[in-house]
Amino acid sequence: MACKISGFSEVTKQMASVLVGQFHARDAAGRIYPVHEFQESQPDEADGKEPVKTYRLAIGDRVNHLGGDDFEVIQSGVKMTRIP
Repeated sequence: MACKISGFSEVTKQMASVLVGQFHARDAAGRIYPVHEFQESQPDEADGKEPVKTYRLAIGDRVNHLGGDDFEVIQSGVKMTRIP
């Protein structure tokens, strides 16, 4: 029996992540976290949009960029600062 994909256009517009950077960040207690920076590759980048960047700890936890050198681990709420 054949399976029909109803949302084919949605499937083709999915984004893939590419690792573009790695850095360390320190929390208030002095713990150091390895952070990976990903850029979402978009099939229609010619439309003038900025590439979407996402951040994850090396163990896979998602990280929010709060601005500047400040970040927050979503799962735990731990705030940290990028180490130069």
